[in-house]
Amino acid sequence: MSFSDLFDSGFKKRNEDHFASIVRVAMDDGIITDEEKAFLDRLARRLDISESDYADILKDYKSHPINPPTSYDLRLERLYDLARMVYVDHIKGDHEEIVMRKIAIGLGFSTENVKYVVDKALTLVSNGVDLDTFTEEIKTMNR
Repeated sequence: MSFSDLFDSGFKKRNEDHFASIVRVAMDDGIITDEEKAFLDRLARRLDISESDYADILKDYKSHPINPPTSYDLRLERLYDLARMVYVDHIKGDHEEIVMRKIAIGLGFSTENVKYVVDKALTLVSNGVDLDTFTEEIKTMNR
């Protein structure tokens, strides 16, 4: 196996785990709506998740660990994806927000400010901001 194969498999695994954590949020209410399915389809293409891997992840999404990205910008990108999924799902309530906080902690956000970060993330996404604005606003909040 070549070095590039090792890198590719690690990159692929991280994308699958990230995708599985988003599926976990989508499945929190037990169903995937048409809007969620469309979002998952777009995200799967963006993360280069194959159709067979997609199906496997849907069946067994809880077996994938939440692997925190090494860079803060990648953590913010993943948080943005999660917040968009929660927004698309019109999730309201303590249980769903607790699930998102757990995933955010798994992504590497501190337990001390995770509630504030998640609340801010959901507010920004509900206001329709793009990834660049989202990233800048969260970074500004944490300075």
